[in-house]
Amino acid sequence: MTDAQENSPAKKHNQGAWDRMARGGHRFAQPAKDDEFKNPLKTLDRWGWLGKSIYGQRVLCLAAGGGRQGPLYAAAGAVVTVVDISGAQLEIDRKVAADRGLQLRTVEASMDDLSMFAPADFDIVIHPVATCYVPDVAPVFREVANVLCAGGIYISQHKTPTSLQAEVRRSENGYELTEPYYRSGPLPEVRGSRHREEGTLEYLHRWDQLLGGMCRAGLVIEDLVEPLHAKEDAEPNSFEDRSKYIAPYVRIKARRVGQEQARTEAGSLWLPS
Repeated sequence: MTDAQENSPAKKHNQGAWDRMARGGHRFAQPAKDDEFKNPLKTLDRWGWLGKSIYGQRVLCLAAGGGRQGPLYAAAGAVVTVVDISGAQLEIDRKVAADRGLQLRTVEASMDDLSMFAPADFDIVIHPVATCYVPDVAPVFREVANVLCAGGIYISQHKTPTSLQAEVRRSENGYELTEPYYRSGPLPEVRGSRHREEGTLEYLHRWDQLLGGMCRAGLVIEDLVEPLHAKEDAEPNSFEDRSKYIAPYVRIKARRVGQEQARTEAGSLWLPS
């Protein structure tokens, strides 16, 4: 089965899984806390990639439902749209926004099909860990590049390939690699680990697919960090102990390039080069 053939069943499976997790109070379906709203931009952007203010910026929070990303960016003054495949996740966003008097728009859609938006509709795309839920990341990056304006910023976070290759339980040699790097199809399900989400279909994407895929879509990578989750005195088999051996996530800042603006009497049309 090709990635294209597998994509639709994967969407339906993961949509159902995330709906169940959202209704069950999963850790990624928890609204932002009161103290996080005190300085929402600092909460979200500890590396300062977005500058001192995003007031009035058009922000797309992609595959980012759950009551945290969208409401916090809205509280920071952005004009926010949240896209998620899970209607239950989006319902949390709408409730948080209503409770806090915030404005945001929600759209139920898959991250690899943003055809409901016009080219250059957004100044910033924020994409928390989610690409592991689609078999093919190339269409995702193409969609992101299309909806970003020239010079627009794309900030995304991904599960590292090595983390998805490695066992979640520690052996006497550490956390061993047991999944091949070059592979197709979903990964075997893992239970009882914060590195994986039970009930979902997850896919390993190689570095050439992640970094190269962004570049081929017209995005230039400006920075890359591995958020630190390791703790020296962590208990064996814990999330923090495994993170001493393997970085679980990579966070990437990229910028949209290669667009030329063609003026027409009816308005502006953005054409990818």
